[in-house]
Amino acid sequence: MKIEGVKSKKLIKHFDDRGFFAEVLRDDDGLLSNFGQISWSTSYPGVIKAFHYHEEQDDIWFFPSGNAQVVLYDLRENSSTKGRTNVYYMGEHNPLILLIPKGVAHGYRVLGEKPATIIYCTTKSYNPIQPDEKRISWNDKEINFDWETKYR
Repeated sequence: MKIEGVKSKKLIKHFDDRGFFAEVLRDDDGLLSNFGQISWSTSYPGVIKAFHYHEEQDDIWFFPSGNAQVVLYDLRENSSTKGRTNVYYMGEHNPLILLIPKGVAHGYRVLGEKPATIIYCTTKSYNPIQPDEKRISWNDKEINFDWETKYR
């Protein structure tokens, strides 16, 4: 069962002999309630960036290059999916937009042998004086997520 309030959008690439074009995020997608900021980051192979959550903002994540295992954990007291974990595989092999609501802890691990680039939009701009970013350890016992690759 998907965590309540999480939405995803499969991206469609239009190819021709010059390359490709894809719409990433549109104002009529119904994903962002408000636009705050867009940010860009790169992480190296094997890096785990987890976990954090927000109390005031929603995030939209997109990995245009590289690949990542994205892990969500619902911390919201009044959510029908409280305590539920969802995993998404995102990146150049699976171009996907993911809406992460406030109160849902999130993090990722870079998969493969090349860096992963993330572009993310938020509903509020970052405030360095009072950051809306609460940290949880990548190996938190409540979330209890096994980041090891399963060789199946």
